[in-house]
Amino acid sequence: MTGVDDDGPDSGHVLLRVEGITKSFPGVRALDGVDLSLRAGEVHVLLGENGAGKSTLIKTLSGVHRPDSGRIIVGRREVVIRSAQDAERLGIATIHQEFALVPGLTVAENLFLGRQPRTALGLVDRRAMRERAAELLRRVRLDVSPTTPVAELGVAGLQMVEIAKALGRDARVLIMDEPTAVLTAEEVATLFGIVRELRASGVGIVFITHHLEEIAALGDRVTVLRDGRSVAEVPASAGEEELIRLMVGRDIAEQYPRERPAGPGAPLLRVRGLTRAGAFEDVGFEVRAGEVVGLAGLVGAGRTEVARALFGVDRYDAGTVEVDGTELPRGDVRAAMRAGLGLVPEDRKGQGLLLDASLRDNLTLARLDRDTRAGFVDRAAQRREAASVAERLKVRMSGLEQSARTLSGGNQQKIVIGKWLLAGARLLILDEPTRGIDVGAKVEIYRLVNELTAAGHAVLMISSDLPEVLGMSDRVLVMAQGRLVGELSGERATQDAVMELAVRSPQADRDPQADRNTNTGQSAMEGSDVG
Repeated sequence: MTGVDDDGPDSGHVLLRVEGITKSFPGVRALDGVDLSLRAGEVHVLLGENGAGKSTLIKTLSGVHRPDSGRIIVGRREVVIRSAQDAERLGIATIHQEFALVPGLTVAENLFLGRQPRTALGLVDRRAMRERAAELLRRVRLDVSPTTPVAELGVAGLQMVEIAKALGRDARVLIMDEPTAVLTAEEVATLFGIVRELRASGVGIVFITHHLEEIAALGDRVTVLRDGRSVAEVPASAGEEELIRLMVGRDIAEQYPRERPAGPGAPLLRVRGLTRAGAFEDVGFEVRAGEVVGLAGLVGAGRTEVARALFGVDRYDAGTVEVDGTELPRGDVRAAMRAGLGLVPEDRKGQGLLLDASLRDNLTLARLDRDTRAGFVDRAAQRREAASVAERLKVRMSGLEQSARTLSGGNQQKIVIGKWLLAGARLLILDEPTRGIDVGAKVEIYRLVNELTAAGHAVLMISSDLPEVLGMSDRVLVMAQGRLVGELSGERATQDAVMELAVRSPQADRDPQADRNTNTGQSAMEGSDVG
């Protein structure tokens, strides 16, 4: 690899060093004298709040941005990285959160895109390409054919293809940006095994994560960024409380600060017998004013599908959805919005935001009809309202005309939530609300949930993060294979209890009424076959 002196996989020599890197954008100083070093055969965790500068730093190392000042040293040589091709020649590979794969091509074609093996006649040697691809796929334990179209792979498969692509290019520096954000526990375990093998072979890995429990399990050192500066370098064995303090610049006394109501109010949402063939069946529950109801289950259990049906995004075959006793028409998003429902989708970039629109336009989108008079939009009113909610949510921005695309993930999520606050949503459906968000931003969102429920609103929270569900929910509904299989509240709501329900068959021979009687006495699963 150009620029790297290879002293062997276990030498621990420095592969990459960043010294005093700065980078500014209009109105924002994204990096302010950042230092970082990466040794061969280590996992160096890059930690920081959303907006701390992590993404800007890795884009600087991968050739997307040019730094304003500072030095990048690969091996013992100072380098200038002008493009992704420069980074590749230096042995630096980056796996971004948005995968750089072509869906219409096969796995093998993606692995060797732009560098296909050739025959003596100059033609693409497809046989050699498939054979080399098969070997790379074995290294990352991905059991698919090299001829499989990438479009047919799930998120975990796409992740492994990206890693295989980096291995095929002999990368000695691998940067992984939130690689576990959308993986199941089993997939995370597989990924960690691969990362440990790469570390043992002498690859240096920069690992970005918001899951603090992953740091001690996988990392060697941690560099903490805050407000564009590298504020500390600590061993990965540093405790979570210390890491949080370094990240946010203050102590966070409670990670899940749920303020539980004295008692739930009247039902805001009542779902009966909701069914869509192949997705979910006979789903029924209630959400009352002042409540946070968690919806838990394994990936594929049908949680997101139910949420989309409630909000009218997808139609359903049978059942009813009532808000304040009024039945909503099927597949009618406008009717759901008028009734006071708001949906924060799991894919905030693809479904929750207009990425190239301004923050003002995104925040006021769901109440555009209220800001329109005689066919004209009251821009002054929009600016006042958008500024008020942005200040309330502590959105880090250069101004309301800033593009949503340029915000960090946590601030993008605040914009999606703020849109529904301005629209006056009384029941907010939060689907994976803190995925890819740092600890500080998570706590801010949790406190906002408390404000909403204290004001008599309600929240239906879908999350794959079990501690989050248990820490913030007043009741937890568990789904498995498209059906509700149980309700847990109080002391009964533990991780073991949720997982026991999540992995069981919905057809298990149990008495639905018995479960109802052990809870609050409310028939929260009314109309469903609850195990």
